[in-house]
Amino acid sequence: MQANLARRLRPRTIDEIIGQRHLVGEGKIIRRMVETKLLSSMILYGPPGIGKTSIASAIAGTADMAFRTFNATSDKKTKLQEIAAEAQFSGQLVLLLDEIHRLDKPKQDFLLPLLENGEIILIGATTENPYFSVVPAIRSRVQIFELKPLMPEDIALAVDRAIADPDRGFDFDVTLDDDAKQFLSHSTNGDVRSALNSLELAVLSSSEHHVTLDDMANSLQKSAATFDKDGDAHYDLLSALQKSIRGSDVNASLHYAARLIEGGDLQSISRRLMVIAYEDIGLANPDAGARTVTAVTAAERLGFPEARIPLANVVVDLALSPKSNAAYTAMDSAIADLHKYGALPIPPHLQDGHYAGAKKLGRAEHYQYPHNFPGHWVDQQYLPDKLKHADYFHSDGLGKYERALQLRQEEINRHKSKEVNDVTFYQSTSTTTINQQIKEANDLSTFTSQRPTPSSRACLSRS
Repeated sequence: MQANLARRLRPRTIDEIIGQRHLVGEGKIIRRMVETKLLSSMILYGPPGIGKTSIASAIAGTADMAFRTFNATSDKKTKLQEIAAEAQFSGQLVLLLDEIHRLDKPKQDFLLPLLENGEIILIGATTENPYFSVVPAIRSRVQIFELKPLMPEDIALAVDRAIADPDRGFDFDVTLDDDAKQFLSHSTNGDVRSALNSLELAVLSSSEHHVTLDDMANSLQKSAATFDKDGDAHYDLLSALQKSIRGSDVNASLHYAARLIEGGDLQSISRRLMVIAYEDIGLANPDAGARTVTAVTAAERLGFPEARIPLANVVVDLALSPKSNAAYTAMDSAIADLHKYGALPIPPHLQDGHYAGAKKLGRAEHYQYPHNFPGHWVDQQYLPDKLKHADYFHSDGLGKYERALQLRQEEINRHKSKEVNDVTFYQSTSTTTINQQIKEANDLSTFTSQRPTPSSRACLSRS
């Protein structure tokens, strides 16, 4: 029985590996290991279908070594014993140990001496983070490499190879419409195995091996309507999602997120949601950033269709959160001044004084350590001379946490301008107000997204 397309196209050498240039590109670590024949055991982890087995087989092919596979979940210990005997006889072999995080203790105990004496070059493969899922005894004897999700252009390259290779691909002429190829490249979420399996089904089931967009959509069991044939509408969807969240329209946000989810582009939606969390919500709800990272990490671990669940949580969270762009616009202003003035001299009292001769050079002299002063603050110059009056951060005070930061900034500015005569910084009634604001901002039970009314602003400014 002929192997499926994905198996037939498995790379034979390291040069045939698709993607993972950070590991197998020119001068990168796995390529150097192979070229110098200094192979060591490793664990490769990442989502399904991105090349873990392919890298293992390519390493073995390039190094001209025997290659065997073992599944920690389904294969018995006797198979591992047979592989060990073969390694002793042949001298050395490459063993791909799939699902390594599920390796039970008897198999671990049998494997460890083989790793120690170098008879087996172990390449473990797992979708789980090995720092959490693989036992320390094995982790300490291997190098750990993370594989990155494949990009659409990587998937397109694999498709082109399949069509162009009459020996391992198709031994008959195949016509693949451009929009069908683009749909396939973007809709498989970086899973080259899934892409090749879908391509094979589409080719074998299409009329005269001419694959249209509809043929490919049916093979993927996805709606072609969710994908942009021209390439522009995909980015229009991402833009519409961000603008809907920025505008706090939760229903529109869910609508555009649903279209992106149906299109299967998990990588794009995850990246865009993280951008939104820090660009549009920012300091108004700073915990939203951490929750977004957690949610998209979970989504990437789960994959579709379950990925839609954490994504739904974070879309609703971001859409209904208070909004602020004060932090990132402040950074953009600072960068603009950097481009305008260049790298200005750092004030001498801020320079490093932890080396012999620093004092003679005037480094760190007259620096005042803020923790030695009441309120852990002292008025001294931090910016370079040319920028000492720069003022970048301007808050709208939307969200309790940002309002607390705004109050602190205002208090500091009052002391700098000598509006406050009390030499003890932060001993006024505003201290209590500010600290309370920070406490409440971190308490979800008191969280509010309402912008302060004019009267409440006045109260805050007077306190």
